[in-house]
Amino acid sequence: MIDERFDAIVVGAGMAGNAAALTLAKRGMKVLQLERGEYAGSKNVQGAILYADMMEKLIPAFRDEAPLERHLVEQRFWMMDDRSHLGMQYRSEDFNEERPNRYTIIRAQFDKWFSSKVREAGATVLCETTVTELARDDHGKVIGIHTDRRDGEIHADVVVLAEGVNGLLGTRAGLRARPEPDKVALAVKEMHFLPRETIEARFNLEGDEGLVIEAAGTISRGMTGMGFIYANKECISLGIGCLVADFQRTGETPYGLLDHFKRHPSVAPLIAGSEVKEYSAHLIPEGGYKAIPQLYGEGWVVAGDAAQLNNAVHREGSNLAMTSGRIAAEAISQLKSRGDRMTAKNLSLYKKMLDDSFVIKDLKKYKDLPILMHTNSQNFFLTYPQLLSRAMQNFVRVDGTPKAEKEKMTLKSFVKARSWTGLFGDAFRFARAWR
Repeated sequence: MIDERFDAIVVGAGMAGNAAALTLAKRGMKVLQLERGEYAGSKNVQGAILYADMMEKLIPAFRDEAPLERHLVEQRFWMMDDRSHLGMQYRSEDFNEERPNRYTIIRAQFDKWFSSKVREAGATVLCETTVTELARDDHGKVIGIHTDRRDGEIHADVVVLAEGVNGLLGTRAGLRARPEPDKVALAVKEMHFLPRETIEARFNLEGDEGLVIEAAGTISRGMTGMGFIYANKECISLGIGCLVADFQRTGETPYGLLDHFKRHPSVAPLIAGSEVKEYSAHLIPEGGYKAIPQLYGEGWVVAGDAAQLNNAVHREGSNLAMTSGRIAAEAISQLKSRGDRMTAKNLSLYKKMLDDSFVIKDLKKYKDLPILMHTNSQNFFLTYPQLLSRAMQNFVRVDGTPKAEKEKMTLKSFVKARSWTGLFGDAFRFARAWR
């Protein structure tokens, strides 16, 4: 048993948990961080994107020592049918800047490094430790946690729950409901290893330049989901994710979708000859603004994926996690410096600060998009990708058919598939949800 009291206990050592523990420790607070894995990042074999602005606020000189893969200079968006893709891409020399804006990372390596900075700041970090339940006083206020260690009750003024999207601790404690199947996605990912020079040749990269491809369309077989490809130094992260509710409805399997995606004619040449060394599955919050649970209470706050803080439109999760963890810590630190108790009323400062940040403002902007995508998945992820592919083939194929006739054929195919009412209705609902 740890026979001492802490100012704060942080549950979880992912992006949100590390950001919270680091910020609290740097501000002189006595912090205990608990992680059930062998080490921070041990449960995480996937690649990911790191946003430099959020990381700089935590560790300004992180570029000098963090295990970074490539800085991103190009973003591609693909709309796919079974045999082709319609693409849009943006590449800029501006991203070859002295302090790059985005990086690809391998989470298992990065999280371990991030955790080392938490220790250096003075926090106590215990791995291979599962928090089994919250400890409460006679009035129901959270006063600490129970662990699977012998005599494992530990007390603190406040507990930061950063346990991930499917965190059972908060659910068992009645602080939030378990995420509904239509509010969470299951993503699967493989790491395809290739020589560095092969990756750079296939993606038109030089040095430490990187690239990300995000893809939607028939690859998700009418389900709400997306595929993704990240170019790392010596491997390619390739994966796909769809709503759990859609997997339940269709009977499709995640590994089946992944296999279908990587065999696509546009994808297969990028990974040809590669060696697959890692496979992972990961739950991702997709409910958006309307799925955010209560963020604070008597002696506790929740941050990161556990708080459903993920911007599915822009594929942003780690930056929202880091920002929410940092803001939670800053709010707690302010209360501590004033001598205020960690009551629900006082901890509401965290929500106010989060509401004033880009995190909630961005999620609020797209609050109606998740339900629109889910209820219209057949149209947005199957019908329209097929129609757009046919339209582009009509446009570029020269076969002696008059162009006016081709245009009529294309328009007729759209109207036949959706009707004029459906086309205008889809456009109106999409525009309204995007505002």
